[in-house]
Amino acid sequence: MLESKGTKPMEYRDAGSRLARYRNEIAALRKKMREIQESREPEEVDDYEFATSKGPVRLSQLFGGKDYLFIIHNMGAGCPYCTLWADGFNGFLPHIENRAAFVLASPDDPEKQEKFKASRDWRFRMVSYGKSPFAADMGYRGEDGHHPGVSVFHKRGGKIYRVSDTSFSPGDDFCAIWHFFDLIPEGTGGWAPKYKYA
Repeated sequence: MLESKGTKPMEYRDAGSRLARYRNEIAALRKKMREIQESREPEEVDDYEFATSKGPVRLSQLFGGKDYLFIIHNMGAGCPYCTLWADGFNGFLPHIENRAAFVLASPDDPEKQEKFKASRDWRFRMVSYGKSPFAADMGYRGEDGHHPGVSVFHKRGGKIYRVSDTSFSPGDDFCAIWHFFDLIPEGTGGWAPKYKYA
């Protein structure tokens, strides 16, 4: 039986039963989070302008006929973690877009975005917020730089509202790879994402 640091070895089936209980507790917490999310008061936001390879575009134009819009706050091509998340979103894209519009926003200029997008075979739309106050207003740019996350917007009656947002970090629910690695006794074992693997 494998031994882990600081943890007394546990029989396989006993550990499975305990893990199942914890997963049920997590499911119950998710239900409570959904209830809070449903009661959250939306905040009205400006119709921000972004840059794209095809010219400027407004936030209101990104909905593409959908009521809801996901905007990923991405730190740009220089962040391997943001790239890891985006690689995963690429696979889910058709399923997400069946329910809502989806766009990745970063501080990179449109030309750099398009080049990096092609190198990763990304299919989602990208916009650059450059000098726009968008990231700062949404809480994803501060004195220490840009931060990764996602905001969800709802267009209603000619106005745009942010209905939810959350930040990203290693181990979160927005990148499934962490949860796969959690099933390995050593966890990530010091693993970190790279743009390419030998």
